[in-house]
Amino acid sequence: ITEESFSKYLYASVLPDIDFMIRTSGEQRISNFMLWELSYAELYFPKCYFPDFNEDEYDKALEEYTKRDRRFGAIK
Repeated sequence: ITEESFSKYLYASVLPDIDFMIRTSGEQRISNFMLWELSYAELYFPKCYFPDFNEDEYDKALEEYTKRDRRFGAIK
């Protein structure tokens, strides 16, 4: 079994890799949601709930994302 053969059977096999996942409501967990696809993703946990996640909150999330050092599993 290779990484490629395994990943082609996943739900998101036709989607690009996830770079950034936003989990609203202040919960700091992903509840087994797309674990394989999130392996190198940056995770963001704002304290607001989804109905309050507006354009300003999205801009804050993107600003935080741009400050991160993406290493894709490599040790610095």
